[in-house]
Amino acid sequence: QVQLVESGGGLVQAGGSLRLSCAASGRTFSNYYMGWFRQAPGKEREFVARISWSGANTYYADSVKGRFTISRDNAKNTVYLQMNSLKPEDTAVYYCAASTSTYSVYEYAYPYWGQGTQVTVSS
Repeated sequence: QVQLVESGGGLVQAGGSLRLSCAASGRTFSNYYMGWFRQAPGKEREFVARISWSGANTYYADSVKGRFTISRDNAKNTVYLQMNSLKPEDTAVYYCAASTSTYSVYEYAYPYWGQGTQVTVSS
């Protein structure tokens, strides 16, 4: 089992940037596919980005493509989400998630989740 702790959220103006981090502890981090999801108030949680265990493969939701970058440092047991050109509609609680068995956009495929970090983008 792996434990996940997100950090780096906060309040930023539209057009600004934030970098989220997700620190993992427990089992071997490099064995896990990692994903970022978000949940805005009153909405269902949605997929944002995913990364393969090696970091060689990534995939993004259309809404963030070209603005967000997912990366990982297996030596530091950490996955990152660099968010640029932020928009008010990016406001949400952001969650990282881990899976040993799948490289997926679906939240049900990830058994391990962090507690989330709030990102608020003001207009």
